[in-house]
Amino acid sequence: MQNFSFSRRKFLGLSTAGTAGILLAPPFSFGQNQQQNKPPALQPDLVKEFVIAGHGNLDRVKELLAREPGLLNATWDWGGGDFETALGGAGHMGRKDIAEYLINQGTRMDIFIATMLGKLDIVKAMLTAYPEIIHSKGPHGLTFLHHAKKGGEAALPVLQYLESLGAS
Repeated sequence: MQNFSFSRRKFLGLSTAGTAGILLAPPFSFGQNQQQNKPPALQPDLVKEFVIAGHGNLDRVKELLAREPGLLNATWDWGGGDFETALGGAGHMGRKDIAEYLINQGTRMDIFIATMLGKLDIVKAMLTAYPEIIHSKGPHGLTFLHHAKKGGEAALPVLQYLESLGAS
């Protein structure tokens, strides 16, 4: 019994010391140095203007992006979790020129944009890997079918594929 008590006492002592070490250690964060060197947050009005421009004004998108490269992946919250990027705006408006410009600048692309651009291989691969996303909604709650229709003739094979899966 004495060995059990000794082991238990030793365990509790080590546990307490370990916990204290964790609690007293300086905070650690992955990328801590990167966080300290980040520029300030973008001005909300500038983000909103960029996202709005993404819906239909390529010249303004280029102008704003040249002025503030950080806008490339900036997201605006229209309320209730309806987040949108300039690329998302271009996607649901069928603005291939704006979408392709932003993609060529290095923005993050998603399946809704691939749908609008008629990228059947990308859409098929994503829906094969994650079939449940067929019911996902893009900005403003717009569906895959909406984006495929906005893509016009180039997106017709994607539209037909989505309809074959029962997308609505």
